[in-house]
Amino acid sequence: MKIALAQLNYHIGNFECNLHKMLRAVEEAQNRSADLICFGELAVCGYPPRDFLEFDDFIRRCQESIHALCQASQRIGIIVGAPTRNPVIEGKDLYNSAYFLYGGKIIGVQHKALLPTYDIFDEYRYFEPAREFRPVEFKGYKVALTICEDIWNVGNDNPLYTVCPLDEMTPYRPDFIVNLSASPFHAEHAQERLRVIRANVERYGIPMFYVNHVGAQTDLIFDGGSVVMSPNGRVFEEMPYFKECLRVYELEEVLRGERQNEQPKEKIVLIHDALILGIRDYFRKLGFQKAILGLSGGIDSAVTCTLAVEALGADNVHGLLMPGPFSSDHSLRDARQLAENLGITYHIMPISKIYDAFLETLHPLFCNLPFDITEENIQARIRGTLLMAVSNKLGYILLNTSNKSEMAVGYGTLYGDMCGGLSVLGDVYKTQVYALAHYLNTQPIGRYNRYGVIPENTIQKPPSAELRPDQKDTDSLPEYEELDRVLFHYIEGRKGPRELVQMGFDEALVARVLRLINVNEFKREQAPPVLRVSAKSFGLGRRMPIVGKYLS
Repeated sequence: MKIALAQLNYHIGNFECNLHKMLRAVEEAQNRSADLICFGELAVCGYPPRDFLEFDDFIRRCQESIHALCQASQRIGIIVGAPTRNPVIEGKDLYNSAYFLYGGKIIGVQHKALLPTYDIFDEYRYFEPAREFRPVEFKGYKVALTICEDIWNVGNDNPLYTVCPLDEMTPYRPDFIVNLSASPFHAEHAQERLRVIRANVERYGIPMFYVNHVGAQTDLIFDGGSVVMSPNGRVFEEMPYFKECLRVYELEEVLRGERQNEQPKEKIVLIHDALILGIRDYFRKLGFQKAILGLSGGIDSAVTCTLAVEALGADNVHGLLMPGPFSSDHSLRDARQLAENLGITYHIMPISKIYDAFLETLHPLFCNLPFDITEENIQARIRGTLLMAVSNKLGYILLNTSNKSEMAVGYGTLYGDMCGGLSVLGDVYKTQVYALAHYLNTQPIGRYNRYGVIPENTIQKPPSAELRPDQKDTDSLPEYEELDRVLFHYIEGRKGPRELVQMGFDEALVARVLRLINVNEFKREQAPPVLRVSAKSFGLGRRMPIVGKYLS
């Protein structure tokens, strides 16, 4: 028995493209003598389709794709994910299903039982859970079909669920497990995935063939990393991250488990690769090519620009340098040096005259009130307006350069430096931005394939918004190393204020940081979509009340 795993990059709602990819993969698998090919969860429509599932025509087109794949299954078995109508009036209208196609027929359908409704997932909004479980017989083997979350309750050890689908199939003595997944990336997820797959394999004593999506769907990034695991708990193979791939495996070799091949999992490299794929797919799937961003000479814009050049090419990235009344000469030099190192086009647009015109216009209202954050925000909003003007006129997508630390505490200006179509670093803490900068400088990047494209002064100088004389970020915020530790334990770790103090953080620091987080929720509600690279990003995965108060 030869089993093919097709790790593909789907496009939500692009039925023709998705079907074409799968049919091409079927043909390749047949040419390599595969008996069976497996695609991902909801592969026919892409994941997550969200409220598209409420359109009858959308479901009809999903079924048309299943019919076309069924016609292609004359000489090869095909396992593929798609939504299925629930014939029972009571309950949700749909199931999340795995189809088993062979000989031009549907020989089995297994619905998903465990419907995640946490973080970024909201599957119980759309789907009815399965209540029947039975392997599908194929060429003398019994195949246990599971879908993504179905393997995340090993022996009922997950308190979120009351059923373990594979336990229900055990009496039928399946020969191997196939899991169709659409499991989004975060920097620690690959290790978690292997742990869960290994727990299943060791519990049931049979191999697992786990196939995942690859590619980005707006904020969600899918890393691939499909897994074949032998009954002895060894990773027979972990497929490449962030790349489409088709591999064929001989079942007998997998059963022997003599081979072991895992992918490296260095965190900053994974985050880097995820961001590149996230930028690239956002542009490709929206039909755009060119990006614009503001280059300040600071670390965030430098890293964002460098990532954009890697993702889109130097010809497709344009920078605006917008020095203001408090911009330093070295920042302008650093921004120019970055642009020239990368080989991108750039323009210098000074904003001092525009800023003075704003102040003159506002003077009758402001009179002699002292300089404060208002004047700082005016500068940021002038820059945002110029960037959006170029974006509108030339059809470029504006990349937002704010990092997670800044977004968390509101250290950004609405309709200013928080403008953009996509937030590249909004799930990357400031300390991680520096780690990315060091990593990027070890790679050949840009038009000239240069190393060290980010100027050393950009990395070494104290971070500053340069919106008032001699300004430093530490005038308004704790040191980033300290701030990021508090943010991580509060956001990712969900530690409350008392718990943070018990962990050793200063009580005044905790109160200060948590207040900043809470009072700036309204800003995050208006921010662009954030590429998700952590277990708890800003966006759909973190839903907080704007008027909430949780400080003590």
